[in-house]
Amino acid sequence: MGTIKKWLNSSGMAAIVFMAVVGFVLSMVLSVFFTSGASSPVSEDVEGAFKTGSYSASADGFGGPVDVTVEIGSNGGITDLKITGDSETPDIGGAAIPVLKNAILTSQSADVDGVSGATFTSSAVKTAVAKALAEAGGEEVTSGPSAADGNLFIPGTYTETATGFGGEVSVTATVSENKIEDVQIVGDHETENIGTFAVDMLGERILAAQSPNVDALTGATVTSNAILGALKKALAAAGADSSKFPAAEDKSNNLKSYEELETDIVIIGAGGAGMTAAINATQAGKDVILLERMPYAGGNTTKATGGMNAAETHYQAEQGIADSVDQFVEDTMKGGHDINDKDLVTIMAKNSAAGIDWLDSIGAPLPKISFSGGATNQRIHAPEDGSGVGAFLVTAMIKKMNELGIKVMYNTKATDIMSLEGVVDGVMAEGEDAYYTIKAKAVILATGGFGNNQEMIVRYREDLKGTVTTSAPGIMGDGITMAQAVGAGLVDIEQIQLHPTVEQKTSMLITESVRGDGAILVNQEGKRFTNELLTRDVVSAAELEQTGSYAYIIFDQKLREGLKATEKYVSTGITVQGDTIEDLASKIDVDPATLAETLSTWNKYVADQNDADFGRTTGMNNDLSTAPYYAIKIAPGIHHTMGGVHINTSAEVIDTNGNAIPGLFAAGEVCGGVHGGNRLGGNAVADIVVFGRIASASAVEYCDK
Repeated sequence: MGTIKKWLNSSGMAAIVFMAVVGFVLSMVLSVFFTSGASSPVSEDVEGAFKTGSYSASADGFGGPVDVTVEIGSNGGITDLKITGDSETPDIGGAAIPVLKNAILTSQSADVDGVSGATFTSSAVKTAVAKALAEAGGEEVTSGPSAADGNLFIPGTYTETATGFGGEVSVTATVSENKIEDVQIVGDHETENIGTFAVDMLGERILAAQSPNVDALTGATVTSNAILGALKKALAAAGADSSKFPAAEDKSNNLKSYEELETDIVIIGAGGAGMTAAINATQAGKDVILLERMPYAGGNTTKATGGMNAAETHYQAEQGIADSVDQFVEDTMKGGHDINDKDLVTIMAKNSAAGIDWLDSIGAPLPKISFSGGATNQRIHAPEDGSGVGAFLVTAMIKKMNELGIKVMYNTKATDIMSLEGVVDGVMAEGEDAYYTIKAKAVILATGGFGNNQEMIVRYREDLKGTVTTSAPGIMGDGITMAQAVGAGLVDIEQIQLHPTVEQKTSMLITESVRGDGAILVNQEGKRFTNELLTRDVVSAAELEQTGSYAYIIFDQKLREGLKATEKYVSTGITVQGDTIEDLASKIDVDPATLAETLSTWNKYVADQNDADFGRTTGMNNDLSTAPYYAIKIAPGIHHTMGGVHINTSAEVIDTNGNAIPGLFAAGEVCGGVHGGNRLGGNAVADIVVFGRIASASAVEYCDK
């Protein structure tokens, strides 16, 4: 694929002339600015509510990355700001940087006006500073009235808000004179089963600590810091003196105990595959312990947005959709460049309909069917309302595990697979307060891939260095490393997939269902450049050949109303909206006439059911003719690591000599062989459900022997 190119922006002669004028005006402004010395670091005495220290972040500007380092003084204020944007246009973006620095230092906030003519640079600086301040503890807090008679608070109920990952987060604190009595948190727009866990869990931590100085929830830092920032403002309004709150507990030097546990089956990783296996094994009567290194369940499954591929399902039959297991296999092999293990692919396809039935049985029906890239027929099954499949399934699986009383050990990282004379017999793990030796008759690996481990990515694919990833924070390749230590072989380890529609500043994946429901991709010139529903690797490669190596995904109001997943994109602010297609074009700096012509041509192709330009035949049930219109700027990002541990059709882990390792099973993204050189959208969920069930059935049978 080659090294991922930096994002660039094209401009016509008129834009060049305009920017030159802007550059001249800026240089005049800056000459006054520099003589005033207003951009010097401010006094350490400046007050604020950030944590003392140095915080760095970056964002994409006009020509490349813009890096910032924010210095927070002893009184919690921003005392200095370093901004580096070497790739920005010197007379435009480069000249804007000191102006922005001065404004941020003066306002003690990232919420400042951008510099006219340097929109991209301004946005990058403000975004990077906002990220850094989030790490420093959220939003600034102004002092309120003082509590009387040495008390901590003025009794009452206080509500404040802050900006989280998906939108506004509200915190309501009820206090008596010297106690935080209650904390209620509302964050309806936060990412389900990631940010929402912070919403659900931080209140209890705050009450236990009687302080806003608690650790952010791992993996949900932005949401956590928004909650804690809003709480600090609420407590300040209640008369609190922030210096009187206990500091966050330092557990780094705590002595941990050693504990021994015993179970039938220990499962490592509480993502979709791990939870599927845990539910199945428990229903089969086995005692299960499920280990999860993160403070919540879900893993990469939470990030899945499209659906589950399945053939010959009852939903397809009910909706008159013709499909077959054989066609599912053929599509998957073709999409994977025929390097997949066909036996594994066949098992997945044959068991996919039963997987849909099983999801029905645990309260997770997927009746909405559409096309996905590389699929001949309508095969990808999604929730009825079009919401993201991952969060939907994770919620249902957690509910089912709670009903079954499955033991889940969160914040507990498996460190070693134990084996005796080649037979796996347990796991060693480390939790927050203890080291564990867990004896078991069987072990199931379900730790996911290594998409969030930059070191492993570069080890196998140096060309992908620095590429954004959609993977969840806990996806670090632990299972692969542990399996290798007991002799497991690897398959297709260098096969790493790029997803073509990733919003680069947030790393948010735009579900394939948007294109499957009729969206198109256009370049900076406002023209389509590919069949949008070809395989992900092909579409990603096509994007990288466009001006700036990015594209825009275009959809309309009708598509938005029919696909709930789009609401997340709107609420997080990554969409651009226009009342007409020409209005939208002007907002994304695309020629309005060209984009209007592109849309008109596309709508005619939909009416005729004939894409004369690129031969698209799927996702053409609806045209794009209902205003308003929406655009999201996207580019490829790392989405899935196809390679991993070698397994057979019984989900037994195979060693480097081709033999099954007794007692060790695996399912999901930790495994290689299923997807070959490219994974089709919808196959990851099929993989975790089908092989999660197979791994548990094999482990149960092994235990019974």
